[in-house]
Amino acid sequence: MKYISKILLIICVSLMGQHVAAQPPKRKKEADAKQATTVNVPMSERAKAQYPVMATPTEVVWKRDVYRTLDLTKEKNASLYYPVEPQGDNMNLFTYLFKLVVNNDIPAYSYNFDGNESFAPENKVNPKDLLDDFGIYYEEKNGVIDVAQSDIPSAQVLSYFIKESYYFDQRTATYNQRVTAICPVYHKPGEFTAEITKYPMFWLNFDEIAPVLTRQKVMSSSYNNVSSMTLSDYFMKHNYEGDIYKTVNLRNLSLNQYCKSDSAVKKEQKNIEKQLADFRGNLWKVPAEAPADSVKAASDSVKDAKSEAVKEEQKEEKKVQRTTKKKTEAKASSKSSGGGAPRVSVRRTRR
Repeated sequence: MKYISKILLIICVSLMGQHVAAQPPKRKKEADAKQATTVNVPMSERAKAQYPVMATPTEVVWKRDVYRTLDLTKEKNASLYYPVEPQGDNMNLFTYLFKLVVNNDIPAYSYNFDGNESFAPENKVNPKDLLDDFGIYYEEKNGVIDVAQSDIPSAQVLSYFIKESYYFDQRTATYNQRVTAICPVYHKPGEFTAEITKYPMFWLNFDEIAPVLTRQKVMSSSYNNVSSMTLSDYFMKHNYEGDIYKTVNLRNLSLNQYCKSDSAVKKEQKNIEKQLADFRGNLWKVPAEAPADSVKAASDSVKDAKSEAVKEEQKEEKKVQRTTKKKTEAKASSKSSGGGAPRVSVRRTRR
């Protein structure tokens, strides 16, 4: 009986050992499956409130989409370019986005020939194709792409295309302006000339990258070297400066395609900016802030009006002086003629 009990005890211990040995791989498999599924879990209501998406066209009564180009050589946009080489956790916008795209943490979408963005699944860019197209050196080990820091072309990305949406939401009676898409632009010098050729690399959906932009901070100015502003706040607060190069229109034309000269392009840019400001100002009958050129033009018109008024007053004054002078002269003439000896008229007789 004791012998049988020992055998049963040995069998139970061996089975328990097998169960314990098999448990970790099973738990690991379940954890991996859970981690894989959490990547595509939709955003919670709290996250949606923190990163609001733009209302769809059916929910707004007015909307206008504008494309701008951000020149990173300008002081206002320097926060997106520096530091060119990462310094600890600090890195510029392109380096941060590039690493996320290569690691498939965020999706990138192809830049179409018409310049419009499309966030459809079929337009997603394969990271390897992106690296091959722009001649960026990389190594692949066990399916993992590795790009050395020195091979990331962050210094050559000197501008960005962004798309903004201006819209009035009748549900909340609010006027909004927000970035909806971003495209880094690669500046490549010619082999035998100093002429720069610009190559748009890929489009990014701002709603998809907004959560990761909150994790990276940048310096907001040269006067405060503390990186206290996130990249998400930078775009949400519109701290950038960009020139309009296109608006969504029926013919899908950029400003350069329907403006005949550079001066015409600048005039059209000011006209579009004024239209946006006027629409916002007319919503509640509050005059929008006038641009500097409008203020100067208004000031000049006031000065011209005052000058014309002064001239008219001077003319009237001179006219009165001339009239008074004529009257004075007439009176003096009448006195001189009436105060002398009487005239004697001699009538000649005919012989």
